[in-house]
Amino acid sequence: MADLDERLRYVRGVAAEAAADLRGRALSVDADPAAMERHFDSFGFRLIRTLTTPVELLPADSREVVLTPEHKCLETAVAVTEIARGDAAMLLACPGPGLAGVVVDLLGSPEQRARFHGRLADGRTWSFFAMTEAERGNDATALQTRLDTDGDGYLLNGSKRYVGNAARGGIGVVFARTGRSPMSIRAALVEPGHPGWHGAPLEMIGLRGAYLSELAFTGVPVPEDALLGAHLPVTRRGIWGAVRTFNEMRVQIAALAAGTTLAMAEYVRDHTPGKSAPQGLDTVLGRAEAVRRLVCEAAARVDSAPERSYPSSVAKLAANDLAMRTARWAARALGPAGLVEHPLLEKWTRDVCGFEFMEGTANIQRLNVEKGYRTGDADG
Repeated sequence: MADLDERLRYVRGVAAEAAADLRGRALSVDADPAAMERHFDSFGFRLIRTLTTPVELLPADSREVVLTPEHKCLETAVAVTEIARGDAAMLLACPGPGLAGVVVDLLGSPEQRARFHGRLADGRTWSFFAMTEAERGNDATALQTRLDTDGDGYLLNGSKRYVGNAARGGIGVVFARTGRSPMSIRAALVEPGHPGWHGAPLEMIGLRGAYLSELAFTGVPVPEDALLGAHLPVTRRGIWGAVRTFNEMRVQIAALAAGTTLAMAEYVRDHTPGKSAPQGLDTVLGRAEAVRRLVCEAAARVDSAPERSYPSSVAKLAANDLAMRTARWAARALGPAGLVEHPLLEKWTRDVCGFEFMEGTANIQRLNVEKGYRTGDADG
């Protein structure tokens, strides 16, 4: 992709300001991801919420950056890459729309969108996106969580696992099935607090700010008007919304990996003053820049053809692989005690391991890439 234009440079510049703020808070959140009160009103968190909330639903005093609809994935990817140069886990720790917001904005009615974003307007409420199940991953066609009919609404039964911020979330999207066919899979807007709802955080090593959780539902009431996409054709509800959401978010995970790669390489460079450059530094920086451009290209393609999975899979596969290899290189470059003496770098080497499992592992991305070549999706 060509160099960033004036608009994208502006988005990157504002995100860079947030990155500096977030990096200063990263080790604190990693040490205690439940102690978030001091970070809620930070510049970094305010900007993240601005980036992920539709402009018409933003408070008047929270409009630092407005992403243009025709370039939303690209502009978000540029911002996310820059924010991740500060700290990727801090982006995942931020209360706000997150991944659930993508689904609500795609499938929700005006009333549902207003309800969802209004619930998050205080800047202290997390959302969650509950797709993954312990035995089935995020394969929507195989999920077992059910929405059983109950009078004028439904009862939610089942469980989800590896759901970011779910145990502390105030509102979110849960995917479940109303019947056996793929078309029966629906996304429901759900708020915790009902009897039969159980959420608990999981023990984590990296990306601790994401507060990964497990959820269990036993007869949780879900009213009819909480199901997203009722105003859309049947083919444009659950599965369609999930696919489009994953295609967009896969690019953003690639952006997290690209930004973290840049952060690690630049950290090593900046912490070897007066010494010769570590072996391989120029190569790592060059590859990181190449991956950044690949992420931007993939994001632009998602903006133009959001149902194509090939571009986002290529970007995530390449960015995640480079992040893992850069983490190992960085640990060697600073010597035997490097990770002990540099806790922020040590944190990033843990964090990058988590990108592999977000929005599909490398093997899933390879299958998507192979399918893209075979079906012609890779052309053009």
